[in-house]
Amino acid sequence: MKAKVITLITIFIFAVQALWAAEPTGKTTHLYAVKGADSLYLDHYPALAEGARPCVIFVFGGGFSRGERDKERDMPYYAFLQRNGYNVVSIDYRLGMRNAKGVGVLEFFPLFRNTINMAVEDLFSATSYVVDHAEELNIDPKAIIASGSSAGAITVLQGEHTICNKLPLCEFLPKDFNYAGIISFAGAVFSLEGAPEWNATSAPTLLFHGNSDTQVPYNKMAIFGRGMFGSKYIAEQLQEVGVPYWFYSVEYQTHVLAGTPMHDNHKEILLFLDEFVAKGSRQQRTTHIRDLSLPERKTFFLPTDYLNSNY
Repeated sequence: MKAKVITLITIFIFAVQALWAAEPTGKTTHLYAVKGADSLYLDHYPALAEGARPCVIFVFGGGFSRGERDKERDMPYYAFLQRNGYNVVSIDYRLGMRNAKGVGVLEFFPLFRNTINMAVEDLFSATSYVVDHAEELNIDPKAIIASGSSAGAITVLQGEHTICNKLPLCEFLPKDFNYAGIISFAGAVFSLEGAPEWNATSAPTLLFHGNSDTQVPYNKMAIFGRGMFGSKYIAEQLQEVGVPYWFYSVEYQTHVLAGTPMHDNHKEILLFLDEFVAKGSRQQRTTHIRDLSLPERKTFFLPTDYLNSNY
């Protein structure tokens, strides 16, 4: 009987620990902007530590056509960051591809550019709100990291590219603001003006991507210099201009890396936040993973593959 009681207590403790580990706490919701008919909100999950703490702003994925800021599958990521002393802010943004099913290649390009610009504008507006309310939220305004998954990763990378090239959307940010770091789960940058470029002002960046991703290109997918430029291309650009980065590449992996690192790569994420962001390490690091359980898959894709995979 005693052994059974001990076993039940042990099971209960593990269950409570697992639940606590998976669920963020202390959420408050704030209206950060009204854009036309859209009221945009953010959720703030406070760091489980005293004083003004760093903040990770998270942008959800969903092909710019679906998704929400409080997805159940993203909650363990928020809780993990909270436990390690980070505020988390998850944001709404306008979904410009919501009615894009069946769009052709020619119509896609201008629609997609406008969609990404809207998302970046909303990210910047949310960031400005966080900076303006940093004291009441116990956030260090000089330690704001932007993180995103899939479409959200495209948004944060496009946002950082916008900042370091001083493009017009910067008007939605505080003057001379830059993120302390970027964490991208299967992201890219979109351009209709030729291959995008970075410079030495870019923030340290952590890039996760699989080279068999059909939904967001691993390297680049462009026609006459117009298209999407993925993590491999971005890492090479950052290497050239001397910006710290960590490119975590998985051979023959698909778009699952838009989500799995938030659960499986906590060690790498914390190391990046500690070494590259907090301590300012000037490293450039590439990690190539070959998972022998993965089958060989196609690694070259056309723009039609992207459209078919997403819309």
